Amino acid sequence: MVDLDWKTKMIPSDISNKSPRLTNKLQISIPTCTTTPAVRVADLSPAPESACSAYEHYLRLPELRKLWSCREEFPGWKNESLIKPALNGLEISFRFISTVLSDPRPYANRREWKRRLESLATSQVEIIALLCEEGEEDSETRGTAPIFNLTSNSGVLSRENSSAEVWKLTGDTTVVSRTSEASLLPRLATWKKSEDIAEKILYSIECEMRRCPYTLGLGEPNLAGKPSLDYDQICKPAELHALKKSPSDHMNLENCENQTVYTINQILESWICTSQQILKRINDQIERKALENASSNCWILERIWKLMSQIEDLHLLMDPDDFLRLKNQLSMKASSDNDLFCFRSRGLIEITKQSKDLRHKVPSILDVEVDPTGGPRIQEAAMDLYKRKNGGYERIHLLQAMQAVEVAVKRFYYSYKQLLVVVMGTVEAKGNRAFVGGGDALAQIFLEPTYFPSLDAAKTFLGEYWSRQGRGWSSPEKQRNK
Repeated sequence: MVDLDWKTKMIPSDISNKSPRLTNKLQISIPTCTTTPAVRVADLSPAPESACSAYEHYLRLPELRKLWSCREEFPGWKNESLIKPALNGLEISFRFISTVLSDPRPYANRREWKRRLESLATSQVEIIALLCEEGEEDSETRGTAPIFNLTSNSGVLSRENSSAEVWKLTGDTTVVSRTSEASLLPRLATWKKSEDIAEKILYSIECEMRRCPYTLGLGEPNLAGKPSLDYDQICKPAELHALKKSPSDHMNLENCENQTVYTINQILESWICTSQQILKRINDQIERKALENASSNCWILERIWKLMSQIEDLHLLMDPDDFLRLKNQLSMKASSDNDLFCFRSRGLIEITKQSKDLRHKVPSILDVEVDPTGGPRIQEAAMDLYKRKNGGYERIHLLQAMQAVEVAVKRFYYSYKQLLVVVMGTVEAKGNRAFVGGGDALAQIFLEPTYFPSLDAAKTFLGEYWSRQGRGWSSPEKQRNK
């Protein structure tokens, strides 16, 4: 136990402060929230059923989910539920690049669209590479990915429908690289308007996949001559691009922003699906005490929340008049706080709640039981872990990653609230409530107190301990002069 003397003024509790380990020398007041938020993450619920169903129909989510859940091709590959929707999100981004560069409107901001979509694709490649690396580091999923190892074919390539390239490096080194035949990225690399974006993405794949024993097989240089993932069978680009038209296209809206909104939210839902699978894996790994793996996946989850903010920010590039006209055409007006567009995604609400529910794993991580009387048992264990590190570094890494997820969740909803103001105006975004006053549902999410009060209190007291130690510390030189 850390040698701290303090009087507990932590989470409100009816228990008296008579712990044998505590004295009254150090007193710290931890500020408490004076007003209880009207809406908490635990109380979040999706929009009305009719609004959620309309949202899912608009995005063709039932058909997308069939692509994500199809498993009969690779029964032994446990990473399929993670990688497949992530690759779908990336492939839809390639289609989005084509859509944006084909936009006939002279006032479209193509220059910034190119930069944003290039950055978005690069961010997705980075996360996909991390997912592939985690799959190879986990003993349960190592070596199960469906790959093409062309070196096993004795250098003989098929003459029909072959997308493989063979070239010779110095000496006798021969490199064989297979390129996807159905993905849009190789085609973008041959189109003058998009070749610069495609080349940047291909080089990003080459760099990000360098720690993985295989590569994606999208036409990247593959200088290491690694086997390629069976991209076409996993991602199914042909089936995916068959869903490129929204049901609203039959309404003859004559509005280019319809395809923008449709595509942005399809990419978002793909990564929401990936997040759902990662959260399941994190919970399972914590139960199995695979804390190091759980920590790595928590950090990936944090990156995905940041990626989703990046995806939502693409709405900033839409033409204001075209978008507001589309909003009226699609009857997207929110009738209440709970009817905001983001709350129409059941998956988003689910991963928001599950991200907060990671807090319930803290006692298991610290190997302590919750004190039924409300005592500081968890806080003491956390302080002891932070100071002495006697429970293993992986415990600290996991707790830090879980708190990073909390920050990312709250940042997402804060950014989304500001996005609504910029895209639709304050009056429309406030949802019939005092927007600035913080009474709306979005504000309550990021204004909610910390999900991890015991960890917060432990760091507060530990920080005060070192502050007092510093005030009482004197250098060796000063001690010699006394």
